Formats: sequence, C-alpha cells, structure tokens
Amino acid sequence: MKQLLKKLEACQEAREWAGDKSWEEIYATCHRGDWLLWLFKKTNPKDLRLLTLAKGHCANTVRHLMADQRSINAVDASIAFGEGKISIKELKAAADAADAYYAADYAAYAAADYAAASCAAYAAANAAYVDASAKEENQKLTADIVRKYIPIEKFNI
Repeated sequence: MKQLLKKLEACQEAREWAGDKSWEEIYATCHRGDWLLWLFKKTNPKDLRLLTLAKGHCANTVRHLMADQRSINAVDASIAFGEGKISIKELKAAADAADAYYAADYAAYAAADYAAASCAAYAAANAAYVDASAKEENQKLTADIVRKYIPIEKFNI
C-alpha cells in the first residue's frame, strides 16, 4: 500500500496516516471520506456511477446547510445517477445548474460534477463547520458512507 499510495501521488498526510497498514486495515479504519473517494477514483476510474452515488450521499450530510434549490437538486441528481435512474446528461445539467451557485454550496456541485473525485466529502466536512470537532465528525461520517456504498471488493487494489 505504501508503494501504491506513493505511485498514485496521495497527499503526504494520507501516506503518513496509512504508514505500514494493510489495504484491509486502511479501508476499515480510514477516518476521511475524501481520502477513500480519491483512492476509489484513482483505482477505479471507469466506475462513475458508484463513485457518484457515494459522493452524493456524502454531500447529502450537509443538505441542511444548502441555501439554494439547485444545490439540493444536484445532490439528488448525483444519487439518482448513482442508482441508474438518470443519465449522465441529466447529471451534467444538474451540475451545471449548481455550478452557478457553487461558491456557497460546493458540496452539491462537487457531488454532481463527475470530474471531481473526493471534493464532495471534503466540501461536506468543510461546509460551514468552523468547529474542528464538527468537521472531524463529518469526515468520519463520510468515511462510513463511502464504506457503505463502495464495499472493499469494489476497489481495484
């Protein structure tokens, strides 16, 4: 795992945290959803639906903070796309609409933007969480969400 994370150019903080842990240990104990989403995107670049489903659910953790309906629609579209209920074209339309408002509701935009890998979980953790403990709680919550929607067997590791 050490070599893989280095090869994939994982951030220094993630590589230090992973240390000598096995893949199974990393998956089970990772405390940051953005790291798991990033790793899934890097190792499964073609599995857009599963990635978007997890990102949508991560962004949904801050739905109550979203000030614009376009952002809420983008989260819903992300989940719907991940479940195979809407097309990539419909997802892109929702992302583009949220993009017009994304400065305030970045988590929704990131969830619907099929190019952004870990942004939804990272943005969810940062969205209006000035308190460090609330941010850490959300990071842990999004890690659990990623594990719920992307089982270890789905990672190409």
